[in-house]
Amino acid sequence: MEKKYKYYFIIAGISLFFIYIFAAAQPVPQETILSSTWIHSLVSTYPMEEMEVVNQDELIPFQLGNYFGYVDKSGNFTINQVKTGYVSLSKRNWAEYSAIPEEIIIRNPKNEQIISINTDMGYPLFLDNRIFFINREQNAIYSINERGETVWSYTFASPITCIDAAAGLLLAGSLDGKVEVLDNSGICIFSFEPSGSRLSIVVGCALSRDGSRIALVFGIDEQRFLFMERLGDTLDNKYRVIYHEFLGRGFRRPVHIAFVDSDNRIAFERQTGLGLYDITTRASVALPMKGEIVAIDEDGSGGQLFVITSQPSGNNYLATIRFPGTVIGQSPFKSDHTFMDRQGTTLYIGGGATLAAFEIGKK
Repeated sequence: MEKKYKYYFIIAGISLFFIYIFAAAQPVPQETILSSTWIHSLVSTYPMEEMEVVNQDELIPFQLGNYFGYVDKSGNFTINQVKTGYVSLSKRNWAEYSAIPEEIIIRNPKNEQIISINTDMGYPLFLDNRIFFINREQNAIYSINERGETVWSYTFASPITCIDAAAGLLLAGSLDGKVEVLDNSGICIFSFEPSGSRLSIVVGCALSRDGSRIALVFGIDEQRFLFMERLGDTLDNKYRVIYHEFLGRGFRRPVHIAFVDSDNRIAFERQTGLGLYDITTRASVALPMKGEIVAIDEDGSGGQLFVITSQPSGNNYLATIRFPGTVIGQSPFKSDHTFMDRQGTTLYIGGGATLAAFEIGKK
């Protein structure tokens, strides 16, 4: 009888063992790997003289130290120049100008002149495939068409501290803590003054791609993150506060903030590192970072986000983050200047006078 019970115990033990193996076993998560595609020194690389640009939206505009220009996915440069003044550039337009410009020549990524503007309006700004000028006092915006004519202008009550544009709208935050949204005719269709901080100032703002959502970082003592959404499909519907969060004393400078992951999340700089807000679940997480954030991947596709941080010693880190909020790696590199951009599965990283491309994969 004892042997029989012993036999049952052995069978039961083996059965429980296999049940545990199959019930508790979990697949090993794949790791993110970066495979080098090309690497170029900006000092010794020159633009191709006869480069056919099939789609200029695929070109990456870059500024790295004293260099700026455009490069494609294969590492071919349409422009690679040393700065001689100030530079504004986007995927479609760029301009180089002096501190007090008398003439501003706007060019495309093939280095072809688009328009020449003799103006005292101020400085060019390229957003949402449009041309703007911001005056020297930083409190007025001018919208310019492709013939160099002023379409509309708008004057703010105080200097602009942050600006973004999407879907024909322009979002601006100002030193007095006011947020305004202008339509494509330069008419203010929404204004808002966030409260709750000792000093009212908007230090970061972002518009979603369809213009229906706004993200803000504002105020000092306490600094706050704010998410707003337009309740309806027409511009007549006002933006409503959906979520807000206190961030501590905060920064007294502009901060990084962007809609990422197909506008499903917001990545923003906060005093403890990086903040991630999930629009679907209304959940916010804070991730500690090594140093100050200097660049955020504004794509965030594939369930992951890349961030570059910098320390006063010159040590930089490329951080890889897996959504909803796990830092899976922080790779160090040393450089006085940094650059980062991303198109789908290609990550572009710059340091010093070197620009490189990496293919993002799983292993």
